[in-house]
Amino acid sequence: MTAVELRDRDALARFLRGRPAVHAYELGDLDDFFWPRTRWLTWQTDGSVEQVALLYDEPDPPVLLAFAEGTGSGMDDLLRAVVHDLPRRLYAHLSPALVEVLAPDLVSATVPVAHLKLGLADADAAVAHADGEAALLGPGDLPEVEAFYAAAYPGTWFHPRMLETGRYVGIRRRGRLACVAGVHVWSPRWRVACLGNVATAPAARGEGLATTACSRLCEILLADGIDVISLNVRADNDPAIRAYEKLGFVHAADYVEVLLEAGGPGGRVT
Repeated sequence: MTAVELRDRDALARFLRGRPAVHAYELGDLDDFFWPRTRWLTWQTDGSVEQVALLYDEPDPPVLLAFAEGTGSGMDDLLRAVVHDLPRRLYAHLSPALVEVLAPDLVSATVPVAHLKLGLADADAAVAHADGEAALLGPGDLPEVEAFYAAAYPGTWFHPRMLETGRYVGIRRRGRLACVAGVHVWSPRWRVACLGNVATAPAARGEGLATTACSRLCEILLADGIDVISLNVRADNDPAIRAYEKLGFVHAADYVEVLLEAGGPGGRVT
C-alpha cells in the first residue's frame, strides 16, 4: 500500500462515481478549467485506488477535500503519508475523524463546523416546484448579482465566472432580485452539478422563493443530462435541510469544514 499522485482523469472518475453525491465537487474539478490547479493524492494497493484526497490550489488558502471510504484506516494512512507535503495553511473539507489525523502537523485554527452532503434522489420531487418566474441569469447580470449577495449573503463564495455557466436563476420582486440559486460546480462532461450560492433577500424570506428557484435550476440541470446533483449545507441549518428534502435530496455524508495551520516542525509550504 502506498500514496500515489494520480493524473489519470478517467481512473479518478471511475473511483469517484462509486459515491457520486459525496464526490460531486471532485468530479467537477476534473474539468479542463479546474484540472491544472488540482493535485490528486491516492492510496493504492497493487495499483487499485482505495482512497482519494484532492488539493485545489487556486483559492487562498488552498482547499483540501478528503472523505474516507469505508471504515478502514486507508484515508488515515494517506493523509499521514502526505501531510508534510501539504501547504502550511489550508481550508479543509474532511470526514470528521480526519481532523485529528492531520495533527500535530496541521491543527485547527478555527472550530470545525459540521456540514452535510446531500444528493438528489427523486427527480420528480426536484422539478415539482419549478416556475418560469425563476429566470436565467448571465454575465450581464453580474453587477446586480454581486450587489444582491453583498446584501443577502455576505461572505458567500462567488466568482464572476460562475455566471458564465448560464446555470444561475433569479426571481425578481418589483424589478429587483429577491432570490438567486446557482451552481458551484457544473460539468456536462462528467454529468455532475453542485448547487450553491442559494440566497433570498431578507425582506422576501418565508415565501418559498428558494424552493422555487432551486426547483427550476434542477429542471434545467436535468435537461442538461446531469445525473449527479449534490450540495453542501451546514448541519444546523434546519430550514434549508427541510427545503432540500422537499426537493428530493437525501443525506449522503457528514463532514466538517475547518481552517488548518502548521502546528509542528513538519508543516511547510510546498
